[in-house]
Amino acid sequence: MDHTQLSKRHWLLILTLALLTFVLGTSEFVIVGILTDISSSLHMTNAKAGTLVSAFAITFAIATPLVMSATSHFPKRKWMLFLIGSFIALNALCVISTSYIMLLILRVMTAIVTGVLISLAMIVASETMPINKRSLAISFVFGGFTLANVVGVPIGIVIAEWYGWNGTFMLTTLLGGLAFAASFFVLPTRLSQVRSSIRDQFSLMIQPRILIAFFIPALGFGATYAVFTYLVPILKGMGAPNNSISLILFGYGFLSIFSNILAGRIASHNAIGRLRFVFLAQAIVLTSLFWTTNHFILGLANIGLMSLMAILLTTSTQLYLIDLAEIYKPDAKGLAASLMPVASNVGIAFGSALGGIVYHQGNLMNVTWVGGIVAVGASLLTFFSYHLDLKQKKTA
Repeated sequence: MDHTQLSKRHWLLILTLALLTFVLGTSEFVIVGILTDISSSLHMTNAKAGTLVSAFAITFAIATPLVMSATSHFPKRKWMLFLIGSFIALNALCVISTSYIMLLILRVMTAIVTGVLISLAMIVASETMPINKRSLAISFVFGGFTLANVVGVPIGIVIAEWYGWNGTFMLTTLLGGLAFAASFFVLPTRLSQVRSSIRDQFSLMIQPRILIAFFIPALGFGATYAVFTYLVPILKGMGAPNNSISLILFGYGFLSIFSNILAGRIASHNAIGRLRFVFLAQAIVLTSLFWTTNHFILGLANIGLMSLMAILLTTSTQLYLIDLAEIYKPDAKGLAASLMPVASNVGIAFGSALGGIVYHQGNLMNVTWVGGIVAVGASLLTFFSYHLDLKQKKTA
């Protein structure tokens, strides 16, 4: 057997993990599109319903690394199947939720399950693939999230319009069942298990190289979301008709599929070296919006480039964190795998908040400068990390 090529078994596993992330992504993201339905049904304000989103993100960011550290010695196949089963049960309970408190508790528990499953999916993809195909596998697994935004979320919103928000959770429950069936038959049994204390695992977090690598994707996502969060008012300012905005956002999501494919190619060779210039290009694309949005067609083209740049960092930074853990703390690779999804959530929250501050200070389009500056910050961190890599190779 050629151990440098992907077999049918490899591809089946990749597609199964991508299906899993698609289901998890649909469950996480669709809530934004059905918040008004939930608030009306449960007789509460939209602001209160919005805490279902923020509570999910905060729990995801805090709990994922903690649970990954505490369960590193669990058999991965059995643990993943248990978590997928828990996901199904939690979403089924959401279908029959009758109060805000009940729904909030269920969403918080779902956030814990989601964060751990995403991290485990990345670890499995990294461990089971030929070394030269890891980047391709990881990019496909991340691709599940992209499809969730492009396909899963719109379907979930349509179902909410037809059958109510409870119907959307019925959809995620059924999708969870599909992911469980595929995982049951495809997930391998011989996967790594590491016995290590939580304290020992978290010693990884005091490594300066890990902290630098963590803030690279945090700033990268922050740069995008400083602008993307306010894309609808930007489009309205460009003169986009209200009935075309949803179509433009769909196009944005569709283009991000190609961003995901390019992410795998970037990660295939000299990933961190290439990312230095990816972030500089991202800075140029974001700041260019300040001028190009004065012209509708140029503005749309520029927004398309923004989508293409948005997730080029994912595969590279995911593998980079795992590889750094292999050097500094091999027992903490599970924790390292959880850091990229956490960093992305931190970046989204940071970028949205920073963009909001600038937006409310005056000119909406100043958020493009903020995005560009944050992208330059990501580039500088990547340049520094790349320099340290070269230095380490010379002294090795």
